[in-house]
Amino acid sequence: MSRIGYKKVVMPEGVSMTQDGNNVTVKGPKGSISRTFRPEITIKTEDNVVSFDRISDEFKPLHGTTRALFANMVEGVTKGFEKKLDLVGVGYRAQMQGQKLVLNVGYSHPVEMTAPEGVKITVPSNTEIVISGINKETVGKFAAEVREVRPPEPYKGKGIKYHDEQVRRKEGKTGK
Repeated sequence: MSRIGYKKVVMPEGVSMTQDGNNVTVKGPKGSISRTFRPEITIKTEDNVVSFDRISDEFKPLHGTTRALFANMVEGVTKGFEKKLDLVGVGYRAQMQGQKLVLNVGYSHPVEMTAPEGVKITVPSNTEIVISGINKETVGKFAAEVREVRPPEPYKGKGIKYHDEQVRRKEGKTGK
């Protein structure tokens, strides 16, 4: 049984929280994030320590989820989140044209993608993409959309993969 919902979140220095009913806004050095939580979970603040409580045991899963979402908001406004992607394949490359990410990954046309609001894209080299932002959900979702353009295939390993991802390789036909 998980007890994540009972863990308290300590607010770092420079981070402030405002609560208006179920709507919570967290402000920090990197920006601010707002989110509306369910009314079944109560949020209490005492001396820069935030605790969460549920109205009944019926909402156990929601209790832990609410605490984890709030902790991610605090981490996002202090440190931020980042996903690194690698392009593997001959001729595969990425580049920025203004605010658009342009991917050449073996199709007959380049694929152009625009980042959602609050997400920053950098391309340190032709085969690396770094997606960063303060909202973990939007950073992860956009990284998944970029990877979905050409996911890594198991025979040669070509495609767009996460930096720390291990692609399981298959042997292929042997011709015996």
